[in-house]
Amino acid sequence: MKHAKTPSDILENNNITSYSSFSACADDECFDTMDSTENRIVEQLSGAVTTLLEGLGEDPYREGLVKTPERVAKSLRFLTKGYRQNPEELLRKAVFTESYDEMVLVKDIELFSMCEHHMLPFFGKAHVAYIPDGKIVGLSKIARVVEVYARRLQVQERLTQQIRDAIVDVLNPKGVGVVIEAKHMCMVMRGVEKQNSTTTTSAMSGEFLSSESTRSEFLRLIHNRS
Repeated sequence: MKHAKTPSDILENNNITSYSSFSACADDECFDTMDSTENRIVEQLSGAVTTLLEGLGEDPYREGLVKTPERVAKSLRFLTKGYRQNPEELLRKAVFTESYDEMVLVKDIELFSMCEHHMLPFFGKAHVAYIPDGKIVGLSKIARVVEVYARRLQVQERLTQQIRDAIVDVLNPKGVGVVIEAKHMCMVMRGVEKQNSTTTTSAMSGEFLSSESTRSEFLRLIHNRS
């Protein structure tokens, strides 16, 4: 009678480390060496992914899927790393006193996030502007703030407001404007299946709300591709 392969047999035959040690896979170079706490979290997530695969009618121990739970667990930790970062602290590390008082715009900031309703990706670009009031911030930190909030389970509307509010709280500028344009896979891959639909959201404060000319300049600049 042919011996049925157990999970441990498959792991041993494929020279794959068991989940208890969670060494980084050769094709997962973006993951650093993990401490014991991170190992436990990844182990929990891996178990959940194994259950999910079984619920889909798959065999999680066949060759093509045997390392999938670990890969998915590590991928999810990377895609939600924003929960473990503080965007306001990032901004405060690069705040400088400066008399400049015209609009500062960083546009076409690429973003990738996951819809909290279906845990499917949405991706696009953010455009962020502010008018300083005695303080400016390093330009890269604006993109970092977008990244931190995007690397969480999100809805685009809240993401837009969170970026605005972080800049308001740290810089107290004369105004902030944020526009996000994104495509949602929960609309493209499932549901209404509209391949070319794009969602645009905006969140503004201060002069971007009170001054029509400021708001118009902001919108004109973000759509000027020359």
